Amino acid sequence: MEYTADLADLAATKNFALAVANQLQAGDVIILTGELGAGKTTFTQGLARGLGITAPITSPTFVLARHHVHPADGMDLVHVDAYRMSGEDELASLDLETALEDSVIVVEWGRGTAEALTDAYLDIELQRPGAVTDELITDFSDDDVEEPRTVVVTGYGPRWQGSSLV
Repeated sequence: MEYTADLADLAATKNFALAVANQLQAGDVIILTGELGAGKTTFTQGLARGLGITAPITSPTFVLARHHVHPADGMDLVHVDAYRMSGEDELASLDLETALEDSVIVVEWGRGTAEALTDAYLDIELQRPGAVTDELITDFSDDDVEEPRTVVVTGYGPRWQGSSLV
């Protein structure tokens, strides 16, 4: 499954995430990719709202992972930031497999490592024309920026084979 869409602004990014949330079930893994400021946290905020998570969603950059418990009987959300992780072993040390039974797991910057969590996952890439791409830049903000972006979704594995996302 592949899907591409243009998103006009951050509100459209959140609305797209709401639509994705309606398709998810416990055990689903999303690998979220995009440069600094591309909208990864905004997407996760919209996804959380769609799942019924009421806790504030912020980037887990310095804590590596946040587990957001559903306030009622819905799916939890585990939000991981793999940017500072050195590889699969460090991601495995978070023991995310135990959360798969009742959670959706979102791994920012997880491409190349988070695929090992499951045989079926969504790879969602947010592309923003003005995003920071030069790793040597030290004067930047990773805040999501209010401008258009493109989302490219690729589903891998039997869970997503032949499905339409939105």
